[in-house]
Amino acid sequence: MRVGCPKEIKNHEYRVGLTPGSVREYVAHGHEVIVETKAGAGIGADDDAYRAAGARIVSTAKEVFEKSDMVVKVKEPQPTEWAQLREGQILYTYLHLAPDPDQTRGLLNSGATAVAYETVTDERGGLPLLAPMSEVAGRLAIQAGATSLQKANGGRGILLGGVPGVLPAKVAIIGGGVVGLHAAKMAAGLGADVSILDRSIPRLRQLDDIFNGRIHTRYSTIDALEEEVFSADLVIGAVLIPGAAAPKLVTREMLSGMKKGAVIVDVAIDQGGCFETSHATTHSEPTYEVDGIVHYCVANMPGAVPITSTHALNNATLYYGLQLADRGLKAIAEDRHLRAGLNVHRGRVTNAAVAEALGYDAHAPEAVLNVA
Repeated sequence: MRVGCPKEIKNHEYRVGLTPGSVREYVAHGHEVIVETKAGAGIGADDDAYRAAGARIVSTAKEVFEKSDMVVKVKEPQPTEWAQLREGQILYTYLHLAPDPDQTRGLLNSGATAVAYETVTDERGGLPLLAPMSEVAGRLAIQAGATSLQKANGGRGILLGGVPGVLPAKVAIIGGGVVGLHAAKMAAGLGADVSILDRSIPRLRQLDDIFNGRIHTRYSTIDALEEEVFSADLVIGAVLIPGAAAPKLVTREMLSGMKKGAVIVDVAIDQGGCFETSHATTHSEPTYEVDGIVHYCVANMPGAVPITSTHALNNATLYYGLQLADRGLKAIAEDRHLRAGLNVHRGRVTNAAVAEALGYDAHAPEAVLNVA
């Protein structure tokens, strides 16, 4: 198969779909790899590094899309990219379709087969291709929140860990999954007063064991959520429903009960966000203010640390990428975990959560693949 890797074009996105090391693996499997020039510049991988790994360098993204059987990216395709996809081509990347009707329509019109990193599953019911970026985003959320809390950046002017004789900041984390766990590790490590809210008692027990009393765990009810949000200096939105739009758990009305200058970081923004007042921002302009509350809603947070993020992502995506390159649609048909990643195939939505969110008919992947 001919595998293509274009340069990412989203605002301040420095990650790349394939590292030179991953290219070498594809080539070792007998595939041809095409990489757009300077695609790896953000991680310090120049064209010569890709050539040494066996890739062919082309000068434009247009050539990558035209010549590739499978396109490997990081972020969801932008309008100029989905317009270049075609029937029979496989797209392997993050998609986050539920809150994005335009992209969904573009992918449906292209006729391409789109496999989303964020809905591929594993034997334990986890999301192995989403997990590494959730780990990065969870940790970055605390760094971003701490910076946004500085007075010069519109925040309350409070240090997360406090100092001797001065109380630390209160951090409320909504959601105890991968993002919530890693946000709590960072916040607790800095000395903040941390609470995690979740609706899974087994998960709360697990978190309680992990932190051994260094954080507070609370079952998430309306009352508990309001108490934690109103008393917090920093609120992290870390709620995920795989493939679906994030639930709006914090309303605009609730902002009036928060401390002025408090910060919310919506890590769920890729799926539409879990704060009613959230809208996607970029690394160029990461924050905005609503009713005296600073919102940080960057939709590609891990792009700020591309070396860490790209290598972590490639570690996770390489196995299934090779399966797709080696066996094409048969890999999807025969592996239920990869099949869970299929979101769009030849003009049909194949993920039930995406279909429900956007009003499409859901087609079972098994019914539309037609693999002999």
